[in-house]
Amino acid sequence: MKKFLDLGSQPLANSYINYKKLKNKEKKFKLTVGFDPKNYLVSILNTVPKEKMFNENYPYKSSESFTMRKSFKDLSINIKKKFKSKLILEIGSNDGAFIKNFKKKNIIGVEPCKNLAKITRKQGYKTFSEYWDLSLAKKISKKKKVDIIYSANTLSHIKNFSEIFKAVDLSLSHNGILILEDPSLLECIKNVAYDQFYCEHIYVFSTIALQKILDKFDLEIFNIENTKTHGGSNRYFIKRKSNIFYKKNKSVNKNINLEKGYGLHKFSTYKKFAKKVLSSKNQLNKIIKKISKNHKKIIGYGATAKSCTVLNYCNIGSKEIDYFYDTTSYKIGKFLPGSKIEIRKYKKLNIDEVDYVFLGAWNFKKEIFKKEKKFIKEGGKFITHIPFPKII
Repeated sequence: MKKFLDLGSQPLANSYINYKKLKNKEKKFKLTVGFDPKNYLVSILNTVPKEKMFNENYPYKSSESFTMRKSFKDLSINIKKKFKSKLILEIGSNDGAFIKNFKKKNIIGVEPCKNLAKITRKQGYKTFSEYWDLSLAKKISKKKKVDIIYSANTLSHIKNFSEIFKAVDLSLSHNGILILEDPSLLECIKNVAYDQFYCEHIYVFSTIALQKILDKFDLEIFNIENTKTHGGSNRYFIKRKSNIFYKKNKSVNKNINLEKGYGLHKFSTYKKFAKKVLSSKNQLNKIIKKISKNHKKIIGYGATAKSCTVLNYCNIGSKEIDYFYDTTSYKIGKFLPGSKIEIRKYKKLNIDEVDYVFLGAWNFKKEIFKKEKKFIKEGGKFITHIPFPKII
């Protein structure tokens, strides 16, 4: 693994701080990113034990985002149309944004974060509050094989590929399929979205890297959908090589050609990316300093794990940004890790209270701009670092 990016010393991105613990010393780890020239895989080099990240205090709830609710609903409609599935399993079912689109008898959730698993259990969905591994797959497949396994933004969090795909193989029915959805490495590199790298995101996948991994487990990609979620994601449809029921779609080679055309198989591409990241940091700091000099007020919008990477890498804290607005109930009243910026309950932006807004949740820009039409009309401005730092 060849290192190409150093994002400095970072706290756990989802370890939001209670007021009482604000003065306590935070645990931090070195966030460095590397590229494997053998299998084209991009990953963070220092991983954190899963128990520290995914537990009973996990703060992210996918149902609290309109964009994510719509994405899951649209996908569930397509699944019902295209695939005859009697039983579906979701790895990383969170608070049920995807599984609630199906009848309770037709779907199973797997969610190791106990606070989230409780939500779907209360709604009557069968949810295993365990980590996805072989022992859980054996438990589930004893009763019935699964026709579709779906996982969005979860498998990139699991270090052991062997465990993941052996468990998938054991659980899937003969013609069963695996649908994986994760941020696209191509979009990440194109947009200089270095905030896709944080403690949870062990991997950011490209098609060329995922294909090499799947090959070892006799699995292959037969279709890819490029989605706009999380700043650009790929939805991979995967089958066993022995499964002749599904033919390979043109989208697979199209994505491979695009990635190779951009150089995702070359280390030189990542070295160039690292230079752009450093430039992005310097430009963002210039913008923030200039605004602060003019005594204008900056707040943040979306206290995301992504924003945690940016703020800590760029050394931006509560002196520069007064507070963050967020809609996620578990985050409100707490403080962002590292930067220690207060998180307040979201309310509509008001030009009399705020001059500039830093887009922490830049991947929900369309949704945010729709909400804040009045603020924009009256001259309110946003700051973004994607694809390069600028004022909108």
